[in-house]
Amino acid sequence: MTTRPAAVANMFYSGDAPTLLHDIKKYIAKVIPGSTTPKAIIVPHAGYHYSGTVAAHAFAQIQQARHSIKKVVLLGPCHRVPLNGLALPSVDYFETPLGKIPLDREAMDNILQLPQVQIFDQTHQQEHSLEVQLPFLQQILDDFDLVPLVVGDASSSEVSEVIERLWGGDETLIVISSDLSHFMDYDTAMLFDGKTCAAIESLNGDALHFKDACGRIPIQGMLESASRRHMKVTTLDMCNSGDTTGARDRVVGYGAWMFEE
Repeated sequence: MTTRPAAVANMFYSGDAPTLLHDIKKYIAKVIPGSTTPKAIIVPHAGYHYSGTVAAHAFAQIQQARHSIKKVVLLGPCHRVPLNGLALPSVDYFETPLGKIPLDREAMDNILQLPQVQIFDQTHQQEHSLEVQLPFLQQILDDFDLVPLVVGDASSSEVSEVIERLWGGDETLIVISSDLSHFMDYDTAMLFDGKTCAAIESLNGDALHFKDACGRIPIQGMLESASRRHMKVTTLDMCNSGDTTGARDRVVGYGAWMFEE
């Protein structure tokens, strides 16, 4: 049994398990969840100091389904090793300071039948966009299996096709990992992120462009599926690093959304 070890512990989040649990519980405690459980969420993937509060607004919405969600389909953009299409790892587990998460090999084999999906371990080894979501999921949910997908150069339809194959029922949660605008001044970032929010709320993936979100491709795939299924999308929280750290000359935007069938 092979494991992909944590790569960004002590950088994006604490590598000490008790401290990590304390941090996550602190973020979640600030959120009052709604009465319904989303089928999918969009969450940021910066260091917890920057975006943990925003991410918690989405993760808190799945607390009431902690016993029923048994599979998490996690899609995030590639930051380090580029690829065409979507990539799965060959390992059996992903590990964080909170323990190991088993991968859903049956589901992975199912989507490996699609031409846009491949096994490519190198793009997973140092990728933070997926890893930073895992401790939140481990704290919020009971036991679950994971389908981790790094998304590279792909069309929204190719991503949506993968999402549709993995859709499942109430036992399956879809998590899209993305930050928003990068390294603009505070006011410009607010303008760009506001337009991105409007595009997500209207399920209009075509309105998203390169500067709008690093995870625009997985977002576009999710929006294509959501539009086809006439889903309801709710904005849960938005801010940028100027709000969380104070420096406003070069900020990164963060947002959280949930999708309901």
